[in-house]
Amino acid sequence: MTSNLTSEEQAAAAAVERSAATSQLRFATAGSVDDGKSTLVGRLLHDSKSVLADQLEAVEHASRSRGQEAPDLALLTDGLRAEREQGITIDVAYRYFATPKRRFILADTPGHVQYTRNMVTGASTAELAVVLVDARNGVVEQTRRHAAVAALLRVPHVVLAVNKMDLVDYAEPVFAAIAEEFTTYAASLGVPEITAIPISALAGDNVVTASANMDWYGGPTVLEHLETVPVGTDPSQDPARFPVQYVIRPQTAEHPDYRGYAGQIASGVLRVGDAVTVLPSGRTSAITGIDALGTMVDVAWAPQSVTLTLADDLDISRGDLLAPSDHAPETTRDVEATVCHLHDRPLRVGDRVLLKHTTRTVKAIIKDIPSRLTLADLSHHPAPGELAANEIGRVVLRTSEPLALDAYDASRRTGSFLLIDPADGTTLTAGMAGDSFAAPAKGAEAARDDEGWDF
Repeated sequence: MTSNLTSEEQAAAAAVERSAATSQLRFATAGSVDDGKSTLVGRLLHDSKSVLADQLEAVEHASRSRGQEAPDLALLTDGLRAEREQGITIDVAYRYFATPKRRFILADTPGHVQYTRNMVTGASTAELAVVLVDARNGVVEQTRRHAAVAALLRVPHVVLAVNKMDLVDYAEPVFAAIAEEFTTYAASLGVPEITAIPISALAGDNVVTASANMDWYGGPTVLEHLETVPVGTDPSQDPARFPVQYVIRPQTAEHPDYRGYAGQIASGVLRVGDAVTVLPSGRTSAITGIDALGTMVDVAWAPQSVTLTLADDLDISRGDLLAPSDHAPETTRDVEATVCHLHDRPLRVGDRVLLKHTTRTVKAIIKDIPSRLTLADLSHHPAPGELAANEIGRVVLRTSEPLALDAYDASRRTGSFLLIDPADGTTLTAGMAGDSFAAPAKGAEAARDDEGWDF
């Protein structure tokens, strides 16, 4: 614990956390093709009265033009022309809606294997994932893939929505068998909380209102669970991390010597008087002031945006990380991580990339790709040499400058990074520092000495 809070400060932090938990939840939906993800999202929006009248009219018109008598609620989220023509989800569709109890940011992610990268993008910031399963098909390969992605991304809550129960006569044994199989598999991956709900998105059973057709089920509806699931953590339980985003130097007559460091607290709690270490330089100082939106405060916590002042004039710039001196992360230039490759161009051993971690961007070289992970059965294929789009694997990188990385399982914010093409700024790969499901294999290093990359 880096900063011991007084009882008053703990109460204030808990109140802020409770307020955040009851105000907003980020969640993602995933499932195989035709499992009914978009229909579920449409039903959720429709039955929670979150659809505008003109939107509903447009959906009704589009449904009639396709020969459908009832409105196709999937059209509320499948906005691309290709999605509507093929009846599938391709892009990540973000939707914002609210109920009296909570505001929601929803990411409707695709089900096709070739769009695994889209699910990674949508679920990377999610606090909950809804994985759909067709009751007629049960747990299939793509279901296991989505559970594995949720586990890799450390999504704390997973909901198994067994859809199309109306097509299996609302049979409890069918639901129970699917729920047991999925729960056993997801728990083996380390998913901390799994909730199974039988639904029919098309008929509206157990989506917003309880189903009269499944009196054997006594649990919450999908919306009830979304409104009540606990989100967020006690910020005082995590070590503080403060990536510097901007250095404020007014140099005016009123503030001739003012030097403030602005940014968003990534985790933990910071207090005036705390001893901090600046990384990667390793220099130390103490916090003398915390400015929170123009108000000077004695304590601040994640995810507040603040400006810090220090007791010493140190050489600090954007990309530096401030951390408590007694709980500072180790800096390293050798990074081992699990990555999901996002770009159509393969990621190969020897590639020169930019690595962006919080506000810091440094040059890096792909030294090794020890293994590629097959999500369907969690098998590792050693020394693949490259990762194609949508593939997940282990990589070893060497950076030009030290990084203050935490393990991803300890901090999703400071344990993640992006690999970027230095030529055009394209995002290539999303990375998670530390171990995934298995220890990384050791491989031979490939070295090429190009100008500016010989590190």
